[in-house]
Amino acid sequence: MNITFQGHSCFTVEIGSNRLIIDPFLNGNPVAELKPEDVECDYIIITHGHGDHIGDSIAIAKNNDAMIVSNYEIITYAQQNGVKNAHPMHIGGAHEFPFGRVKFTIAHHGSTLTTDKGMIPLGNPMGVLITGNGKTLYHSGDTGLFLDMQLIGEMNRIDTALLPIGDNFTMGVDDAVKAAEFLKAKVTIPMHYNTFDLLNQNANDFIGKLAKKGLEAHILNVGDSYEF
Repeated sequence: MNITFQGHSCFTVEIGSNRLIIDPFLNGNPVAELKPEDVECDYIIITHGHGDHIGDSIAIAKNNDAMIVSNYEIITYAQQNGVKNAHPMHIGGAHEFPFGRVKFTIAHHGSTLTTDKGMIPLGNPMGVLITGNGKTLYHSGDTGLFLDMQLIGEMNRIDTALLPIGDNFTMGVDDAVKAAEFLKAKVTIPMHYNTFDLLNQNANDFIGKLAKKGLEAHILNVGDSYEF
């Protein structure tokens, strides 16, 4: 499995010949280098309905005839906006796709989309476990720290965990360190920080605190890839 950080909480993922993108917030993302029209993917995974996560999903899905995989409410919204290829799921449910298995987990956050017609509720926020070629990636979505992360770590052998450290809207550094302890992933990668001034954090502080606990972590700059 190969992942590439595209800024904020967006990652592109390659599993064999299958290409995925998670939370494709590209337009309006001041740190993103990838343009929506340049994305080539087969699947789009959306963790929740906030604009900085649902992002450019609909345009990318139409451009690529890619399948959107998300909760029922986001899928319904996507279909109402012309997306033909979509697969609804929900928290606790798993499904086998050609690239592997997807299972959604709980996350503690919101999931509404602000439009010119007001705020649209789009179901519950989620994290996601993606397993393919014998490897498991956990993308927590936007979330605060919660004790059930310990259960997620006990029930899954997580190779790489992607955790927000930006604070204010999600976990900050110290809570994310505790989350990493609960999850026991082989490697943890920080996300959802330094996109905007309100989310400014020192990722090296996060890496250092994990190292003191014997946990491995890596920083990915935008465009950097990590293979596992």
